[in-house]
Amino acid sequence: MDHLLPAAPWLMALAAVVSAAACVAAWRAVPWQGRQSALIMAAAMLVIAVSGGDPLIGLVTGLVLIVSAMLGTAGVRGTPAAATCCHRALVSLVMAICSFESLSTGQAMAGAVGAHGGHELGGLLSALVIVGVIGVVLWTVVAEWVLVPVHQGRTARLLAVESWAMAAGVSVMCLGF
Repeated sequence: MDHLLPAAPWLMALAAVVSAAACVAAWRAVPWQGRQSALIMAAAMLVIAVSGGDPLIGLVTGLVLIVSAMLGTAGVRGTPAAATCCHRALVSLVMAICSFESLSTGQAMAGAVGAHGGHELGGLLSALVIVGVIGVVLWTVVAEWVLVPVHQGRTARLLAVESWAMAAGVSVMCLGF
């Protein structure tokens, strides 16, 4: 598993780019709030991968992800896209918490979740990241296999790819950080 840790930020960025591409490809089925959220997540993950996990970059990307999550759910209440927009917002929040966790421990993001101890805030943030990742993965599974799909055909496939890519990205984040 140690050989995967250096690649974790790039795998997470790849998952975010795939997710954003699928979201943009499903253009009309995703409101602007959802598209901006997916694109901001992809950009933030690319910045984190390129920066090598600098804690200051983590703070800035965490703040941007929180604002993006808030914008991502603005005005979608009651629409068919509300559930997927909330799913994107949850992923943004989990990624923001992971970014803040690296700042709270003073370590680069390349060894965050579970790799440190002794900091109360870091331990709390680690627990929140793990709970968030479990929530994202469970949401993805339930939405895919239990709930009746809102969209059909190509759009449904694109949104499924987006959802699974986001779940894979936060899972890699939890394992690699």
